[in-house]
Amino acid sequence: MHIPVTVIGAGLGGLALARVLHLHGIPVTVHEAETSPSARAQGGLLDIHDYNGQLAIEAAGLTDAFHSIVLEGHQAMRVLDRDGTVLFDQADDGTGGRPEVERGALRRILLDSLPPGTVRWGRKVTGTRPLGGGRHELAFADGTTLTTGLLVGADGAWSRVRPLLTSATPEYAGTSVVETYLFEADTRHPAAAKAVGGGSMIAHGQGGREIFAHRESGATLHAYIGLTEPQDWFAALDFTDAATATARIAREFDGWAPELRSLITDTDTAPLLRPFHTLPPGHRWERVPGVTLLGDAAHLAPPNGEGANLALLDGAELGRALAARPDDVEAALTAYEEAMFRRSAEAAEIHAMGPAGGAPHALAGDLTGHQAP
Repeated sequence: MHIPVTVIGAGLGGLALARVLHLHGIPVTVHEAETSPSARAQGGLLDIHDYNGQLAIEAAGLTDAFHSIVLEGHQAMRVLDRDGTVLFDQADDGTGGRPEVERGALRRILLDSLPPGTVRWGRKVTGTRPLGGGRHELAFADGTTLTTGLLVGADGAWSRVRPLLTSATPEYAGTSVVETYLFEADTRHPAAAKAVGGGSMIAHGQGGREIFAHRESGATLHAYIGLTEPQDWFAALDFTDAATATARIAREFDGWAPELRSLITDTDTAPLLRPFHTLPPGHRWERVPGVTLLGDAAHLAPPNGEGANLALLDGAELGRALAARPDDVEAALTAYEEAMFRRSAEAAEIHAMGPAGGAPHALAGDLTGHQAP
């Protein structure tokens, strides 16, 4: 006898969970605050790793669909010095085990794999409370409530479900990025396009200054200008005045190669600030009946190329655990959480090793996964 599963959040992890549950005949409903699949831009590229994200895709039965959205050649990776010197240059030979896909395209194939009505759009959770016996009540912004016997928080950094399990809240990680786009780069921004190459590029400087960029489809360069500064530093910038904010950020990169600075100064969009937040290292909780978390809701960390992959695998593994123990939900949740805690801790340890240990080619993949509260 399967308890219907209520999932909060239609990101990659929540949808992977819903898909695996659907394959096993377990009833599931996903509630999403956004009003439609196209309500918000889904960010840039993700490199989906063969040791975690692709395992989730396989468990979801979507390997062929996944291969259909892979952007060939985008596994290429370069590391540059601030003066433009190429320190490392790796071509995409198709054997890297981390094919690049657009986040929006990956979300679309997950959504398309679910029966109509599985995702309920425009359902923003405003509060949760325990009712005892593993049951919980959800309150929504539209004034309605819902009682569920099995609740999964897949609702990201600022999860409304997390307080049912832990008092931990995200803290500023000390670093933010300013996001820019250069369109039609091969013809309009050729020097920057050459510097970035055919895939991802990272340039390191001193004082916590870094530039991450990757080539998206249509010759678009998507860049993230990294600065290690307190939040007050960014608060002093008026991002509503795009030209002034761009010029101020660019001053922090005086002396860098022109082709790298142009990823800031030549942006075709207004600069967008994205502060990074993190939960405490090794974040975990004691088992609470009837509820669990996955993805950033469970183990938010600064981007290290693993966030989307971990969320996908969390969703798939939780789905498989529930399917394997239909008569003992608590045993399923316990097994899932113990494995998830180990995975997230291992990823955090790799990230703590710095760029070399954290696979610099992968960092840009998660930069857009952190959403504002």
